[in-house]
Amino acid sequence: MAASRSARLTGIAGVVWSWLFVRRKARKRPCIKPGHQIRSKHQSRANCNIYITTELRPCTSYFTMPLKQISNYPELYKTCMTYPAIDNHAHPLLKIEHRNDMAYENIWSDADSQSPALCDSVHTLACYKATAQLASVLGMPSNINDLTWEQVRAAARGMDYDELCKACFGSARIQCVLFDDGLGGVSELAEGYRWHDRYTTSPNKRIVRIEVVAEDILVRIVQALKPSVKMASEEILEKFDTMFNAAISAALDDLEVVAFKSIACYRTGLDISPADPLSSIISALEDAVATIERHGTIRLASKAFNDHFVRLTLRVATKPVQFHTGLGDPSLLLSTATPSLMQPIIRAYPDATFVLLHASYPFTREAGYLVAMYKNVYLDFGEIFPQVSAEGQRGVIRQLLELCPTNKIMWSTDGHWMPETFALGSLQARDAIFAVLSETVQMGDLSEKRAMEIVKNMLFGNANRVYVLHLQPILPR
Repeated sequence: MAASRSARLTGIAGVVWSWLFVRRKARKRPCIKPGHQIRSKHQSRANCNIYITTELRPCTSYFTMPLKQISNYPELYKTCMTYPAIDNHAHPLLKIEHRNDMAYENIWSDADSQSPALCDSVHTLACYKATAQLASVLGMPSNINDLTWEQVRAAARGMDYDELCKACFGSARIQCVLFDDGLGGVSELAEGYRWHDRYTTSPNKRIVRIEVVAEDILVRIVQALKPSVKMASEEILEKFDTMFNAAISAALDDLEVVAFKSIACYRTGLDISPADPLSSIISALEDAVATIERHGTIRLASKAFNDHFVRLTLRVATKPVQFHTGLGDPSLLLSTATPSLMQPIIRAYPDATFVLLHASYPFTREAGYLVAMYKNVYLDFGEIFPQVSAEGQRGVIRQLLELCPTNKIMWSTDGHWMPETFALGSLQARDAIFAVLSETVQMGDLSEKRAMEIVKNMLFGNANRVYVLHLQPILPR
């Protein structure tokens, strides 16, 4: 009995000692920052130590990755940090005369600019990390963890605008951006999508937002009506359908347009009906026409009519159709933002290509299921960089990899208004991808070589194929 007790105590002591040793080592492990060299030690068949050295460019990111994790997988790390990317969903930058028109806090938060919630966003982990990373990108002092977001904002706004854009896009390593230029205010405040070609290594392309197309057409129809002539609602609908189909066909023929986008999520929810009675569509159309007659403009949000022109698009679109899902500003109703509501419309249009935007956060697993079950569904993972904490970002990537085929996942920044959003969207995504995939390799679930191929496809290959861009990756020298 005594011997048995002694053995148990010895075993417990060993476990405690091992735990303390690991804790001590963990406290001492170094972190990598820009400008450091990493040396990877590998054991060859002849038991000779082989070292690989990789030079990290300064001001690329603010890395807090354990040095051991990087040095164990240097090729994977290099691929994550330097491989060129296709940003498959973003919005144009502000013109120089409007560069300071937007709240700086909207870089990491979608809260309304007039809302107290935006003030609270500066106390989030997302803000703290964004502040440190931007300080690094802007070449600010080395004590970047001690800088405030106000100091970073002042530094950014004090820079020449072109130099700021170059710094942000230079660190992002984005080869091509697909721009949705239908965001409210873009036509007045922002540059055209081709203006951004000066900061990318391949020409950028355009995404057509279908709600904007529908609103423009309906306003033109109503404004063309003569007060003395009353057009039947059925005639207005027929005219709308003809003009809308023509606009979609023109976009399909336009080589500059690579996709369509719907914001049904914001307007009427993602429970898009595969079919509606004609009477419901007519009733919704009449409400819209009355609004235009009163105000001269409209924000279409009549469910039966909105669902109608989404279906018109899906019937003919041979280019991908992106759908905003999940994360968004307060005008969105979260309960109708889950992509699980889209299952009936996905089933109804098997020949249409659906791209679910923003990792559908916080509904990533639901999106992953749809991507795994339906050949025509793909998942974008953007906007969570930088709006979600670093650990949250890693969690999202883990969740989408639980079910998603890796050839159906595409990265984006959802960059908008300010160049800083493009830098952070890229740097944080690359950090998170490496953290998750290196962990997966370490656990023996994946080889480093296979992980590198996954990275290349997530950042570039999948979008290149899905949007038929015919690009070759322009690799860093």
